[in-house]
Amino acid sequence: MKRLLAMLTLVLSPAAMAADIEEPQWELIDKLDAVELRLYQPSIQAVTELRSSAGTSAGFRRLAGYIFGGNEQAQSIAMTAPVQETLDKGAPVMAFTLPAEYALDELPVPNDARVSIVEVPERTVAAVRFSGWATGSKVARMQKKLLATLRSHGIQAVGIPVLNQYNPPWTVPFLRRNEVSVEISMTVEVAAVQ
Repeated sequence: MKRLLAMLTLVLSPAAMAADIEEPQWELIDKLDAVELRLYQPSIQAVTELRSSAGTSAGFRRLAGYIFGGNEQAQSIAMTAPVQETLDKGAPVMAFTLPAEYALDELPVPNDARVSIVEVPERTVAAVRFSGWATGSKVARMQKKLLATLRSHGIQAVGIPVLNQYNPPWTVPFLRRNEVSVEISMTVEVAAVQ
């Protein structure tokens, strides 16, 4: 019995840890099959370009370096979720959303010139969730599903789809939370969606 409890604690602890991490604020506007339409509040992101979609580890290290003190004030900034990566093979970008407690002028300048701090305005986003590992083939299927659902409802996607990953790498696959999302061109009023 003790062994079973120890295993459950090990497996479920990443989910509990993820619950304490700040995420961008949004309101649900509507749901189209498995696709959620969301209104996101303005935010600030630390952003870095990737040399290719295979350069995610280097990009993550640069962004993590910034929030763990790699800035002109040697200031630590809390980790948030998700880690966001554009699904653009030509010029991929990785981003961390910074905690909402900071205004742009309160954030320290990164030591690494490849990290930029940018304001992201309020926007309407369509997202589809999935669990497991975010493999290239699974992400491609989710992106296709997302864009097909939007087209079938006459909704225009704008910008580049992104992959959002919410969990640390040691999280077991069935507890992992991922999304493919894209900004959409849609004027909406937020309504209570049940």
